[in-house]
Amino acid sequence: MPNTTGYIAIGLEGSANKLGVGIICHPFPPNSPALVLSNLRHTYITPPGSGFLPRDTAKHHKAWVVRLVRQALKESGVKVREVDCICFTRGPGMGAPLQSVALAARTLSLLWDKPLVGVNHCIGHIEMGREITGAQNPVVLYVSGGNTQVIAYSAQRYRIFGETLDIAVGNCLDRFARCIGVSNDPSPGWNIEQMAKKVEGGGRLVELPYTVKGMDLSMSGVLSTIEVLAQSIGKPLKPSKSTPLTPDDNNDPLTPEDLCFSLQETLFAMLTEITERALSHTSSTSILIVGGVGCNLRLQEMMSDMARARGAEVFATDERFCIDNGIMIAQAGLLEWRGWGAGGEGGRGGVEGSGVTQRFRTDEVLVKWRD
Repeated sequence: MPNTTGYIAIGLEGSANKLGVGIICHPFPPNSPALVLSNLRHTYITPPGSGFLPRDTAKHHKAWVVRLVRQALKESGVKVREVDCICFTRGPGMGAPLQSVALAARTLSLLWDKPLVGVNHCIGHIEMGREITGAQNPVVLYVSGGNTQVIAYSAQRYRIFGETLDIAVGNCLDRFARCIGVSNDPSPGWNIEQMAKKVEGGGRLVELPYTVKGMDLSMSGVLSTIEVLAQSIGKPLKPSKSTPLTPDDNNDPLTPEDLCFSLQETLFAMLTEITERALSHTSSTSILIVGGVGCNLRLQEMMSDMARARGAEVFATDERFCIDNGIMIAQAGLLEWRGWGAGGEGGRGGVEGSGVTQRFRTDEVLVKWRD
């Protein structure tokens, strides 16, 4: 029975510690707003002070994927016969979690006789952000646990203007959270944000390395410095070559909140600088912030202050769409599937070409659905 209401896709995301299943509909006629029919997520949470190992994360995804798919179908009211394609995260991400979700997607494809669409994780974030916010042609700041990129669209590619030279901003925040024993529930970055809020406007800004190199930035030195400073929590801050004291410093004991505040201010200032440079180069009038760190209200505030001074506008989504989710994979996958035409293109859509990859550059994808 053909689908007469619109195109429908199921998306499965599992590139890191979050397993997401989403169902989206592109209604008829064309160019109608997409409908989010279901957007479910379950997170693998580890004890404070620890990260998540690939093999344990993969076990979590395998244990939860079937029940999330069933729940999503029930919540959306969609029948299997109405589904047009199965979309999954092809990469980038952690190997074992990616493989576990790809296996689930292949199984559904074979059971239901539906085409498979492998999706670039970053493209998923961008396309869902564009759909939800209405941003047409923005400079994109993609900030997450595994990626930090400044992106702009040109000639059917999302071009990377600048990126991290070492670790991602989310990884920097997460590793510092482990260093000071911050809870991983609901996420380390969110808890750091709440601690930083306690001293905003009246807290101590500890000087940290500020490393911007043209359009790129480096955060490993920031992390190394603040990990050393964490050993001085509860003691008066002493000057050093890497952390000289400023006139505003006093002999009050250094607190975890001071360090959370200082880390955020430094990292987000660096991100704001390279984004402003891309905004100037492209002459764009809008910025779209995507990725898990994009939920941070302080980052949004700093970016908005910069954009306002340039006559630009900032777009961002809440945690439903910023944090890794299945609906973004369904959105990008459905856009790609619709671009294939009837019957697929070049053998696409089968399990034979459904491998995953830990390295998958944003600019490798031909964005056929945009002019």
